[in-house]
Amino acid sequence: MNHISFPGLGIKEFAVNPQAFELFGRPVMWYGVIISFGMILAVLYVLYRAKHNENIKQDDVFDYAIWAVLSGVIGARIYYVATKFEDYKADTPLETFKNCIAIWEGGIAIYGAIIGGLLAVIAVSYFKKIKLGKALDMISPAVMLAQSIGRWGNFFNAEAHGGPTTLPWRMGIRNDEFPSAVYVHPTFLYESLWNILGFVLINLFYKKKKYDGQIFVMYLTWYGFGRMLIEGLRTDSLYVGSFRISQVIGFLCFFIGACFLSAMEIVRHLRKKDEETAALEANDEEEKAEEEKAEVKEEEKAEEKKDDGVFEIADNYSGDEDDD
Repeated sequence: MNHISFPGLGIKEFAVNPQAFELFGRPVMWYGVIISFGMILAVLYVLYRAKHNENIKQDDVFDYAIWAVLSGVIGARIYYVATKFEDYKADTPLETFKNCIAIWEGGIAIYGAIIGGLLAVIAVSYFKKIKLGKALDMISPAVMLAQSIGRWGNFFNAEAHGGPTTLPWRMGIRNDEFPSAVYVHPTFLYESLWNILGFVLINLFYKKKKYDGQIFVMYLTWYGFGRMLIEGLRTDSLYVGSFRISQVIGFLCFFIGACFLSAMEIVRHLRKKDEETAALEANDEEEKAEEEKAEVKEEEKAEEKKDDGVFEIADNYSGDEDDD
């Protein structure tokens, strides 16, 4: 049992049970329930975008959902185990394998889920002959929504928190690990709020996107920047050597995404400038052609007047001869 409080906000200590209920004699944790709820909302969101924005069939959305969720769970587990493999080693290869696949005992990582899900989306798009950019655009905000909800599973487990702090919104934790209450950064809450804000902003922009894939890159950039900062506060980071791997990946997502978005804006600006220049040149050519036509007409009129004058002189000369 975990005991949570937010004394700076006037919220006194209350008990939080990580277990939601039992099913066939096995415990079902709030963490899994909340993540499942987030996944359901994500699928409903993708169905909406597929119908109203991307013109992708409902059956295709369900194919994306099935394979992306399956690949995401596998990827999340592989990523976590790979970064903490020493903790899963056993005396025999079989025991090590059993430890590695025991996902029900906990241990997944969001970046692994994103990588696994991304590979599934690429594969389904290829076989279904759907533009990858369109698929990624409709799915990425859904992932952000699921992440914002899923972080509350960490709340029930009293995990994914930061180090000690005295800030007004500090979270108090008291459980078997901390017999006396400790007051820490509620980093799960930081990330949840960051993702909710990103979800709202990206959806406000969605209909104004300029090219397929733009929403996906915006998601990577937004999430990467937030995760890069928040990860630095956490006490349970996964490390590769002396580096917080999630912080490094967050920075790379932000840097690459920001560079890509900036480059695309520059390209669009240059193309627009070239189009405007081409349009001006075309107008100049049309004006020049009109001027040339006008000059030709003027010359023709002058020639006609000249001819009329010659004929008039000739007629006058003929008239004078008749008078003689």
